[in-house]
Amino acid sequence: MTIVDRLTVRRFHEIRVDQHGEGTMQALGWKNFYSQQARFAMLEGIGDMNDCSVLDIGCGHGDLRAYLEDKYPRLRYAGIDQMESFLDIAIDRYAHLPNTAFYHGDCYSAELLCMDYVLASGSLSYRNSDAGFIEQMITKLFKTCRIALGFNLLSRVDEPGGILMAYDPEKIVEFCRTLSNNVILHQGYFDDDFTVWMYK
Repeated sequence: MTIVDRLTVRRFHEIRVDQHGEGTMQALGWKNFYSQQARFAMLEGIGDMNDCSVLDIGCGHGDLRAYLEDKYPRLRYAGIDQMESFLDIAIDRYAHLPNTAFYHGDCYSAELLCMDYVLASGSLSYRNSDAGFIEQMITKLFKTCRIALGFNLLSRVDEPGGILMAYDPEKIVEFCRTLSNNVILHQGYFDDDFTVWMYK
């Protein structure tokens, strides 16, 4: 991801903060609370995360940490995001939870902590000037996990050519199978989104 790509993503969120308020779902790019939670629900089933480490890529306000708390109270969570204002909210809301840490960084270029599970909800759907971006990121994140990688992508966007990018689920799964023999595709929870689980 180039500096121009990163600045474009930052500007996208700054505009949404101005429109909807800093601590809102919409500032993160979600349509509403249900839109976010439904995607989290697709990721939580990837495996038993109790007594495991979890890396949340593009963690935003850290809401995935809260979502996983009831089902996996013994998980060890780390969230990373490039937006300082989002991290400030995440720290304020959830840093008091046990085994929880938030890091400021560009998850696309930074060397990431190796964790048991790596989850990316919404953070891979930005348009990029590098045509091979999504394959490179899937490869990087899969190398970072010890047990499994879970991520969601858009299959359709409201504004073609805009900042958000849509992907063909079958092509994504085909690529994922070059890295893992155990790849599971989930569809049907929304008509414009899909989730992939990849296991080591």
